[in-house]
Amino acid sequence: MDFDFAAILVALSAVTGVIWAVDAIFFAKARAARANEPSTLVNAIREPLIVEYARSFFPVIFIVLIVRSFLAEPFRIPSSSMMPTLVDGDFILVSKFAYGLRLPVLDTKFLDIGEPQRGDPVVFRYPGNPRLGERDPHIGQDYIKRVIGLPGDEVVYREKQLYLNGQLVAQTSVGRYVGEGSSSDATGFDHRSEALPDRTHDILVNGLAVGRRGEGRWVVPEGHYFVMGDNRDNSEDSRYWGFVPEQNLVGKAFLIWMNFDSKAGGVNFSRLGTVIE
Repeated sequence: MDFDFAAILVALSAVTGVIWAVDAIFFAKARAARANEPSTLVNAIREPLIVEYARSFFPVIFIVLIVRSFLAEPFRIPSSSMMPTLVDGDFILVSKFAYGLRLPVLDTKFLDIGEPQRGDPVVFRYPGNPRLGERDPHIGQDYIKRVIGLPGDEVVYREKQLYLNGQLVAQTSVGRYVGEGSSSDATGFDHRSEALPDRTHDILVNGLAVGRRGEGRWVVPEGHYFVMGDNRDNSEDSRYWGFVPEQNLVGKAFLIWMNFDSKAGGVNFSRLGTVIE
């Protein structure tokens, strides 16, 4: 069962804030006045427990809501589709203001700050596979991929090579990939550097994978983006289910703050603090 954490924070902020405000406006002064009367019992002037809790928790909950909604939100990487950039077990921070500020829960953009660029690692709400429609069980889940095509771009993927607006995107061999823990399944893959017009990043290509799976030509419509995983032969992305609408964008991934992989012995301290390129 998926929980809307933003909605929970908004609800808790509203409830605790209203309780605190109502008490401050209507009851706190009366209690203070009674406190000056010699005959008043201590229990009669004590702040109600529910008000004490509301006053204590409201600032904390509200600050978490503001930071999570407008500054940065943590996510965990649950798969290998973005290897070698991100591996299973990475905990990342995502900038919530990189592509504009949105109201929590309503998800309405009220301040336009920037737009995705080619090569940006973006978190977005999965729009669903048109072939499955409402039967797609993953609709609305948070995914992370890399922006390849902007509105108006022509994207072609053929024989494990990417073409953008008719130009071959250059790839340079880095060597043979060696993974650890959960990443060990990719050991032996071709580790390459790919030079998009705006950014160079690393990808993995499984030289043993044959066939024409994921090949095609796409023209990105207005208000949408074409995204791919860095682990090209192990990523369900725009090649299979289409484009990401602008309104589905959550933010831009920028930092690995923790990595925990039980198959690799626990915390991998070497990945902590890694800037996501």
